[in-house]
Amino acid sequence: DVSGALCISQAWPGMARTIYNDHKRFLETYLTPYPGFFFTGDGVYRTSEGYYQLTGRLDDIINISGHRLGTAEVEDIVNHHVAVAESAVIGYPHEIKGEGKMLSFLPQNISPGAMALHSYTQETLAADLQELISKKIAKYAAPDYVQVTH
Repeated sequence: DVSGALCISQAWPGMARTIYNDHKRFLETYLTPYPGFFFTGDGVYRTSEGYYQLTGRLDDIINISGHRLGTAEVEDIVNHHVAVAESAVIGYPHEIKGEGKMLSFLPQNISPGAMALHSYTQETLAADLQELISKKIAKYAAPDYVQVTH
């Protein structure tokens, strides 16, 4: 089990060759960070069985009142919740904090009986996720908005 940057060792058909006619930027962004490899900009988790799970953009940072927070960090915590299949965190302009956070998640396909067992409604699940993020990271990391997607 290991986490790190997702890099590719060989070129492939259709691969980008420059960025907006700025070849130096292309080299600095994708080829310089890990010499000999193409850096995708994504994080990855590899299980002991050899399966890969993309964990999100390594450069996807939200700045909340001066606190830099990676979206993948929040998504990882949310995705460990029993009622969540997958999630996404995005930033949006906020008048006071600079940036705010919105969490969107897809619920697990669990039976209504199991949901009732945990006493989950969309509202209680949203509150549970906000509390979970507050405890695992910090209060400022809790999303301003939580949206359930189907």
